[in-house]
Amino acid sequence: MLVAFLVFIGLALLWVFTLATHDDHPESLYIADRSLSPVFNGFAIAGEQISVITLFATSGAIALFGYDGYASAIDSVIALGLLLLFAQKIRNSGRYTLGDLFSIRVSGSAPRMAAAVVTLAVTLPMLVLQLRAGGIIAAVLTGMSTDAAQVLCTVLMGGLIACFAAVADLKGTSRMQVVKVVITLVTLAVVTVLALRKFSWDSGSLFSAAVDKSVAPDDYLSPGLWAHVSSLVPLNMISDHVVLILGTAAMPHLILRVSASRTGRAARRSMSIAVALTGAYFLLLIATGFAAAAVVGGRDIFMVDANGQASPILLAAGVLPNGSTARVALITAVACVAFLVVLTTVTSVIFAAAVSLAHDVFTRADSPRTTTQEVRVLRLAIVALSAVALTLSAVAHRYSVEFLATFSMSVAASCVAPVLIYSFFWRRFDRRGLLWSVYGGLLLCTVLTAFSPLVSGSAYALVPGASFNWYQFRTPGLISVPAAFLLGWLGSRNSPGDPEVDFRHVESRLLTGKDI
Repeated sequence: MLVAFLVFIGLALLWVFTLATHDDHPESLYIADRSLSPVFNGFAIAGEQISVITLFATSGAIALFGYDGYASAIDSVIALGLLLLFAQKIRNSGRYTLGDLFSIRVSGSAPRMAAAVVTLAVTLPMLVLQLRAGGIIAAVLTGMSTDAAQVLCTVLMGGLIACFAAVADLKGTSRMQVVKVVITLVTLAVVTVLALRKFSWDSGSLFSAAVDKSVAPDDYLSPGLWAHVSSLVPLNMISDHVVLILGTAAMPHLILRVSASRTGRAARRSMSIAVALTGAYFLLLIATGFAAAAVVGGRDIFMVDANGQASPILLAAGVLPNGSTARVALITAVACVAFLVVLTTVTSVIFAAAVSLAHDVFTRADSPRTTTQEVRVLRLAIVALSAVALTLSAVAHRYSVEFLATFSMSVAASCVAPVLIYSFFWRRFDRRGLLWSVYGGLLLCTVLTAFSPLVSGSAYALVPGASFNWYQFRTPGLISVPAAFLLGWLGSRNSPGDPEVDFRHVESRLLTGKDI
């Protein structure tokens, strides 16, 4: 199995370097000259949803916590449906980074700097989580579960990914995303079918076994089983839903992909295809989570991994007899999917963050910059971000860092979604409203996350021995999202003078893709 896995890694990386481009034109690298077809881009957007967090953490959450994990999977599909509503406007705007979109209504460097800060606040935590999870999974697959082995696997895998990201462009990563979608869907379908066969093709028996063998049979199908949820279950669930839906829809790497469509209508069609594929993926993921609980058992999964991230691997090992060639082949296939998921997801996130730094910060300096210099800055930014993310992942391998996922999603939901909605639909939105919304939302997300149960006051917290969790919700969205909208409104209402950009021109551009 290990030899086959290493061969797959070698072939994947070889293919990656054949996709490398030497084009020095930024838009060709960033958005493939807006040349991606609707079907191709739709598959690539769906591929962005197949991440380490969704593939392993969501399926594990379903296996261990039932309803709560299932609800988070549904939220991810709804999020792409929300992005479908904005896809045509984003593409028609002619912009492709958060800095560009923030500058639709406001001129100057301030909105671009705010966008760069937000992009880093969203992407760096995601990078740390993805690399850390990838290292842990690689260590489990190779039979080494010590801390040193996990760190080593994290560093090795992260180094390979950094090499890929340093030569990547959007079109090349899109091809990898398309392949990942196909391989992942086929692998999940095979695992689910084999699990169903163990229960004589009776889905009802499988579901009943999942409930009976779960960590809490009486509460498995009810909200609130998730270990981090406090007694305020209804409000916690609302906050989680708001953050996950708005945060996923406002991710910088997804916006970059939407902008690569040929036209606004093509962007909508791409999103429609992505929603359908993502729906199929999460349907299979839900089935895989319940199958893992039924075949392996929630308690056994918990003993191996308290967060359940090993459940797909344990399920693949449990659906076929020990020692069989088919079992080895299936586990190898899951390992290959895991590597491909880490490779593509981390690359896309790093690429989007580096594009923001190169396009929104570097090229907006006072002195003129050439396209060659901008591309060089892009590559240097990729290397720097990879080094920072790898260092943080290695340092954090012993700690519970679930709060990073919450913080990343919360920042996107609180700092990006309100600005885009106001920019697209409210004529009075201006510079002060934008800056108040962005920095106010970021400050609230930081403070509320720091004092939440994910950082202290629970066994799963970053600092389990401390207790300063006066904010009793898992996510800050219940406070930060409404506050960001309110700050954007108050800032714009209290601004002297009229907005800098005539909204009629913006509205025409967003609706037709042309200026009046």
